[in-house]
Formats: sequence, C-alpha cells, structure tokens
Amino acid sequence: MFGNSGAGKSTLAKRLKETESLAHLDLDSIAWLPTSPPQRSAEADAQKSIQTFVDENENWVIEGCYGDLLQFASQFSSELVFLDLSVEDCTENARNRPWEKHKYESKEAQDANFEMLVNWIGQYDQRADCFSQSAHTKLYESYKGKKSRLRTRKEINELK
Repeated sequence: MFGNSGAGKSTLAKRLKETESLAHLDLDSIAWLPTSPPQRSAEADAQKSIQTFVDENENWVIEGCYGDLLQFASQFSSELVFLDLSVEDCTENARNRPWEKHKYESKEAQDANFEMLVNWIGQYDQRADCFSQSAHTKLYESYKGKKSRLRTRKEINELK
C-alpha cells in the first residue's frame, strides 16, 4: 500500500491489520536511522528487514511512500493498493492526523513539522524522487498482479 504523505496509508493499514488479522509493517520504521537530523538507512538493510518481515508473517500489509522499498516488497505481494488522493485531501488528512508517537517525541514536535509536511505533500506531482507521484505511478503500472488505484476517501473507506 502506497501513496503521498497524508493519503491515509497508515490508517487503512491499521484497519486491515485489525479486520483481516494482518501483520503490519510501516516502512517509516525501517527507512530511517535514529539520528538527528534523520538519515535514510541503507537500502540493503531496509530490504533485509522487509525480507525478514515477509518470511515471518504469512498474511501482511506493508505501507509507505518509499518507491524503492515498495518495488522490492512488491515481489512478495499478492495485491498492490495505490492511494492516489488529491493534494488537498492529503493535506486535510495530515491536518487531522493524531500524534504519531513512533515518529515524534511529542504532539508539539509533530505540529512544529506541519508546514514542512504540507510543503512536501504539495510537491508530490512535481518531485522526481522515489517518493513522487511519477515513481508511484510507474510502480503501479509495472505491477502485474491484482491492484487497485483509489482516488477518493470513499473508495478507501470501502476497501475490504
């Protein structure tokens, strides 16, 4: 499961974890080293973590915005879900996001990062990196298995 920041990946993955009894891997948890400022972990190390996760879990959901890691994970998947919401919807979701304890030491620290996040979300269709809409579209189009491209909150809420 992938898409822009604020698309609802974590919320949907948590819902599927509960309703479908899936193991859940948030790629944020393996993509970054615990440094200040944050630095990306080596791609080989992150891939090893993904491999371990899929080896240890029969039924799972992996979610994130990291096209490079998602490309690796897709070889193990039975289905791909692209949450391709508008920038406006992603920004609104980010505005209403609860405190992400696994990412920020406090709600205040998360809120202090909000303007940067809104700028990041707004650049989704302009970037050329592995986090971009173009990278996500390429991943989606190249995937040969079952896949869904959800463009509205209603479609996401109806996913089972």
